Amino acid sequence: MAETKPTATPVKSSTSVQPKKRSNSISWLAPVICIIAGYVIWRFVLGADGNFAKPDPNGGFWPHHQGPKSGIVKMYEGGIIVPFLIALFLIVVTFVIERALTITKATGSGNIAEFIRKVQYHLANKNVDQAISECDKQKGSVGNVMKAGLRKYKEMMSNTELDTEQKVLAIQKEVEEATALELPMLEKNLVFLSTIASVATLVGLLGTVIGMITSFSALGTEGGGAAAAELSRGISEALYNTALGIGTSAVAIIFYNIFTTRIDAITYGIDESGFTLTQSFASLYK
Repeated sequence: MAETKPTATPVKSSTSVQPKKRSNSISWLAPVICIIAGYVIWRFVLGADGNFAKPDPNGGFWPHHQGPKSGIVKMYEGGIIVPFLIALFLIVVTFVIERALTITKATGSGNIAEFIRKVQYHLANKNVDQAISECDKQKGSVGNVMKAGLRKYKEMMSNTELDTEQKVLAIQKEVEEATALELPMLEKNLVFLSTIASVATLVGLLGTVIGMITSFSALGTEGGGAAAAELSRGISEALYNTALGIGTSAVAIIFYNIFTTRIDAITYGIDESGFTLTQSFASLYK
């Protein structure tokens, strides 16, 4: 009989990285609340009877008040598009605050480059536990990824079944899995800012075009000097839509670029931390 050789069973490396359960109810709840709030501000704040010389006694969903008493109240006469523009601005403010809090938390405490240098120092002295404690102090995404990698690093130090190259690959895989869990959290909800940056201007122009159509229709119907004065007033009111749309778009673009720049810095720190772990292990535990 032919001799049967035992087949080597590949060693599977367990991972300590666990998916983080985070609710994202704000992604659908905030727009709905902001749309309602936009209408309430337009109808009951800007459109309050006391803000007009000739308020519409019938009221209703869209009262036709006349004679606004202040400049900002003229925004009310911009039409039914104005509540949507107000809602878009409120959505931008909401997600700017939400992303600012999230990214600030993900950045952690202290300077990322200084944190990586401290970890490199502890690893050079083969003090992994002290390096892990530095991750606990950092409390950010870079620290979380580094901590996951350091736990695998510590596990590989005592592993006798794998060679150095396999151990380095195991550490690298752990870092990649931890990174895959951290990055989506950083980029989540930025799509609202990027979308509104483009859409707000278009919505504002839509409101302006609708207002211009109404104004020129009145000019063609009535004629005369009174109609020309009404046309000038209508154009002025319609341009509030454009101003609000462009302003909202500008705010969204500015903060979107700020957040993406900060995310890029965190991502670079995560990449550097993974490189630090693999290179350190490869040089110290050949």
